[in-house]
Amino acid sequence: MKNDKAIVVFSGGQDSTTCLFWALKNFKEVEAVTFDYNQRHRLEIEVAKDIAKELGVRHHILDMSLLNQLTPNALTRDDIEVKAGEDGELPNTFVPGRNLLFLSFAGVLASQVGAKHIITGVCETDFSGYPDCRDIFVKSLNVTLNLSMDQTFVIHTPLMWINKAQTWKLADELGALDFVRERTLTCYNGMIADGCGECPACLLRKAGLDQYLDSPKEGIE
Repeated sequence: MKNDKAIVVFSGGQDSTTCLFWALKNFKEVEAVTFDYNQRHRLEIEVAKDIAKELGVRHHILDMSLLNQLTPNALTRDDIEVKAGEDGELPNTFVPGRNLLFLSFAGVLASQVGAKHIITGVCETDFSGYPDCRDIFVKSLNVTLNLSMDQTFVIHTPLMWINKAQTWKLADELGALDFVRERTLTCYNGMIADGCGECPACLLRKAGLDQYLDSPKEGIE
């Protein structure tokens, strides 16, 4: 893979930043794409821009504001309180169609810049009940992209089968643990690094970090 070109779907959060470091290790040329859908915190885009610039990665920002218009929820409206799903319902941070559109447009961009590889940080192990984070969805869309453009893309999901502690372990192995911890934005309340410590994203991130730091390194497989 080292001689190939890759596009990373990049939000500036823990998972996508870990994937960006993974891509830089595994591919000769890497570009990143961030989607502006008028998300709850505009700081997310600024964080992504700063990280891409520091790492010397060409960065694309695509306007996806129609997604905001179609899907009012806690990630697209700052007047909606973030809530976990109850009674089997999806959490109100789920943005319908987000990964479907993001990966589709990433495929179009990849076609334009000559990249055959698309990397995304979705994860089925720690996912929050989002159907578009499942492995079966990614594999299905991979086939659809290839058929739609008569090209051979490969969608990579380095985090698909690992939990948050293992994601921190991967960042550490890539020499990026401190960078990811200090520079990324995961918090639903828009606070960089360790975040607010209270929202679901921060709780998951902290629990994984604590597990990784407190466990013997050989115990995190």
